[in-house]
Amino acid sequence: MAQTVLVVFGTRPEAIKMFPVVHALKADGRFRVVTCVSAQHRGMLDQVLAIAGIVPDHDLDLMRPDQTLDGLTAALLTGLGRVMDAEKPDWVVVQGDTATAMAGALAAYYRKIRVAHVEAGLRSHNIYHPWPEEVNRKIIGTIAALHFAPTETSAAALRAENVAPATIHVTGNTVIDALQWVTARIAAEPALASGLAEIERRFAGKRIIGVTSHRRENFGGGLEAIAQAIRTIAEARPDVALVFPVHPNPNVHAVMDEALAGLANVALIEPLDYPHFARLIALSEIMLTDSGGVQEEAPALGKPVLVMRETTERPEGVEAGTARLVGTDKERIVTEIFTLLDDKAAYSAMARAHNPFGDGHAAARITELLHNAG
Repeated sequence: MAQTVLVVFGTRPEAIKMFPVVHALKADGRFRVVTCVSAQHRGMLDQVLAIAGIVPDHDLDLMRPDQTLDGLTAALLTGLGRVMDAEKPDWVVVQGDTATAMAGALAAYYRKIRVAHVEAGLRSHNIYHPWPEEVNRKIIGTIAALHFAPTETSAAALRAENVAPATIHVTGNTVIDALQWVTARIAAEPALASGLAEIERRFAGKRIIGVTSHRRENFGGGLEAIAQAIRTIAEARPDVALVFPVHPNPNVHAVMDEALAGLANVALIEPLDYPHFARLIALSEIMLTDSGGVQEEAPALGKPVLVMRETTERPEGVEAGTARLVGTDKERIVTEIFTLLDDKAAYSAMARAHNPFGDGHAAARITELLHNAG
């Protein structure tokens, strides 16, 4: 009899990292797969669902403007609980560190349903950086029956917390599966990422720096410093163009619009769907980000990553040399960017470093491990 697996996610990054798992499970007749999205992010989530060909079985549609974390969490717990009561799954699969993932694990625990955690074991060891993600993933780690660690470092972090070693499995990160899948799709269907053609024409001959910034802990002074760093780079380097898909959060938009509007070599653009974002990474020489996923994706395409955070739960990239922590200090960001632009040896050392995050077969491993767990 097929096991019922309820796959829960709600944000764009979760959708990117979960669609390879959904594809793999649905292709395996040993499972009945039910998908539930919270729509903690709405538009950006829907873009990924469309490209991946996933129509959710349940859609909680919980995104509200400026909602509080406790209000969101309460709505997630009750909404996901109703889905679990209706579907009675054997497993609930969650990914990463969002409120959706944490509430999904907690709602499953309240029903004594086993939880499998994709991308388990990431730790910054600072509960406010990233916030609230660090605590979310620690809560999930306490509940989960299976921990799919992307790297040995993540597995070691779980063992250090006395998680039973037999429940921890190093699978690689599913984001590499997703990136390989979408890159192949773009190669076969270039129109999927043709929306950046105007940017490519506008900045022909310039060295592109891709930028993303949206972390809650950077709201306020951190984002302002990032904006001033971008402005300084743009004004000092006419050979460079900075392409910044701006997160829809007003805390991000207002700061960036005020600091960067009118600069000829800065493009503040709407958030990109997944194929276009993969294309932006491919076009860029450097990625400047406070995102977690970009730290994994960019090295897969040979692009150095400068991480505008004080800590990272992905130390493997820093240790491997594919990423460097630069914080949110304006001068540090500018100095590090200029070093990579002007020092070929420094650039090559990062661009050619081995990507520690996987080989593109994580979803297949996860599927087999779920089956073996019975």
